[in-house]
Amino acid sequence: MITTDFAPGSPCWLDLGAPDVAAAAEFYTSVFDWEFRSMGPEAENFGFFRQNGRNVAGLGPLTEEGARSAWMIYFCTRDADATTNAVRQAGGTVRVAPMDADGEGRMGQYTDPQGGQFAVWEPGRMKGLEAVDGPGTLTWVELMTTDAAAAKKFYGNLFDWQYQDMELPGGGGTYWMLTPAGLPEERMHGGLMELPADQLSLSGGRPYWHPVFGSADCDATVARVTSNGGTLRMGPEDAEGVGRLAVCADRAGAEFVVLQPVQG
Repeated sequence: MITTDFAPGSPCWLDLGAPDVAAAAEFYTSVFDWEFRSMGPEAENFGFFRQNGRNVAGLGPLTEEGARSAWMIYFCTRDADATTNAVRQAGGTVRVAPMDADGEGRMGQYTDPQGGQFAVWEPGRMKGLEAVDGPGTLTWVELMTTDAAAAKKFYGNLFDWQYQDMELPGGGGTYWMLTPAGLPEERMHGGLMELPADQLSLSGGRPYWHPVFGSADCDATVARVTSNGGTLRMGPEDAEGVGRLAVCADRAGAEFVVLQPVQG
């Protein structure tokens, strides 16, 4: 589960780069009943999605030429500069060097050796997400990669994650679950799975991270996705011991997963 104490190496923030901020805001407020609060033109129209007055994600315009619309996952770090050095030493690429965010914290963005993009956040005044692990909030993160062994080595060196493997039913392959260093299994925050490049058509064959948002009713949320111009890529389907889930994409093609967790 994802919590808001933000242990090092755990997901602590996410934001969406969109080609049309207004259209993206309309889509996600309709799907998840979020409120969007823009910081205005002086902040390049970046803003925050809020649920019951608490920040649950960020939204801003695409800033890199040729970039596709996608969710960016941020992992907590106590030292963004040290993490940047570790990325370089492990064969990754620094896309955005650590920079201050007006005292709120420091952020950096990177690409892993296989091509998956991710970011880190060093907390300042802003610790990270204010609501998680519930309907309409971040509950899990996943990496779809072309080389699971290499990805495990890279992120293991970077964040010292603990890995636990699980065989998927029907010969679907192996899924590795991720837990921050030194924390128990109930603090698992994500998963990692190997797929051939031809099954990663969304990103042109490159690995990518995507978020999993909680839902009280997966089918009803999927209906909102499709009725508001999004697409259904897989499901809804039941995953034993996990819940009912669906892989979706917004109007601009940014992928996310909707999960109605099994009731324990």
